[in-house]
Amino acid sequence: MANQFPTPDVALTQLLVVSDVDRSRDFYCNVLGAELYREYGGTSAVLSFQGVWLLLVTGGDPTPDKPTVTFAPPDNPNRVSHQLTMRVPDCQAAYEILSARGAEFLTPPYKRAGETRCFFRDPDGHLLEISEVG
Repeated sequence: MANQFPTPDVALTQLLVVSDVDRSRDFYCNVLGAELYREYGGTSAVLSFQGVWLLLVTGGDPTPDKPTVTFAPPDNPNRVSHQLTMRVPDCQAAYEILSARGAEFLTPPYKRAGETRCFFRDPDGHLLEISEVG
């Protein structure tokens, strides 16, 4: 049996710092199909997306429980420290659907080493990828 962290029934939430919660919520819901779960006064929104909780929050200064940490959206979309990757059964079809919904891709789907993939950004520049294996 694998170790459980730290107890059973833990849910993972991916946090993205955004400059405009409404704009980002609309992108994730209308373009990617996420579902709005809850909003908090215009500064954050919780979305359900492909079995993961996605928390969109506006930036902010340090707080007593994180005294040296400032939350800020990406300042350079060409420097990436994380990305969201979505495995899809048909990359070309997903590319066409997402493009029609307003996603702006860096390139069309690109096949390499047994994988077809392409990348796009959310309104704040967070990098997203759709990928098909095979």
